[in-house]
Amino acid sequence: MTIAGLLSQLLQVAVALLLAPILVGWVNQCRAWLQNKRAPSLLLPYRTINKLFTKDAVIAENASPIFRVTPYIVFGAMCCAAAIVPSLATALPFARAADAIALVGLFALARVFIALAAMDIGTSFGSLGARREMFIGFLAEPALLMVLFTASLISGSTSLPTIVDTLAHRELAIYPSLAFAGVAFTMVSLAENARIPIDNPTTHLELTMIHEAMILEYSARHLALLEWASALKLFNYSCIGLALFFPFGIAEGTHGLAMLGAAPVLVLKLAIGGALLALIETLSAKLRIFRAPEFLGTAFLLAVLGMLVHLLLGS
Repeated sequence: MTIAGLLSQLLQVAVALLLAPILVGWVNQCRAWLQNKRAPSLLLPYRTINKLFTKDAVIAENASPIFRVTPYIVFGAMCCAAAIVPSLATALPFARAADAIALVGLFALARVFIALAAMDIGTSFGSLGARREMFIGFLAEPALLMVLFTASLISGSTSLPTIVDTLAHRELAIYPSLAFAGVAFTMVSLAENARIPIDNPTTHLELTMIHEAMILEYSARHLALLEWASALKLFNYSCIGLALFFPFGIAEGTHGLAMLGAAPVLVLKLAIGGALLALIETLSAKLRIFRAPEFLGTAFLLAVLGMLVHLLLGS
């Protein structure tokens, strides 16, 4: 690992840490505009995280070490994922060190620990949210793997940089396999990031919340890390979608000027994606939790159909 490669890797992680809260703020702004409401500040997630870091943490007496270390593990897993996903460049050291399957494993690691921490205190809301989170993850992860396998069959590798390099140099055309995979990935991304129609990130209703139910017992710096990790997860999923389906503009080397040129392209694509996410949430209604298997089962079938289209038709 060269010094230039290490600095480029750190630059990508720093960009992810800075842009993730802004992406959440942008989605909230667009959703408010579409609903004809007064939009919150774009920097509100930053202010919330900063405010939480200045408060004193309150921890239950019966909390185990798992409850205390979970925010750091979840935040670290999302930072590692941000280092693996080729958002600015493909020739970064961490991006070459792990493939798409390892990336799904990082998301699964974060899910397991946050579910364990939610059940650790023994509250009814935490246990309810943990069960629902594992239920959603059990259905979403196979669909995500099928989407990644479809892209890997096209490129001949499960390495994300190789997938990006292969797809970026193909002729500009609509490929049915990638179209099916793209719809499936959108559905999985909505479920994995606790967005409508699976979950509502702005609600605190006991009968509907999933993600919020698991972090009700956290406060101060622990809650700040979890909120930042949630924003990073949305950023990572957005960058995965851009890398798989819109890989244009990602730098092929680790040269500083190339990465600086890729940064505005990334911001533009994230802005468009955030506006589309807000539009989907505005036009959709939250599903009952018992309808989630139908939603994610459809995503899995679409991902498998995309794989079969590529295998049988080569398109």
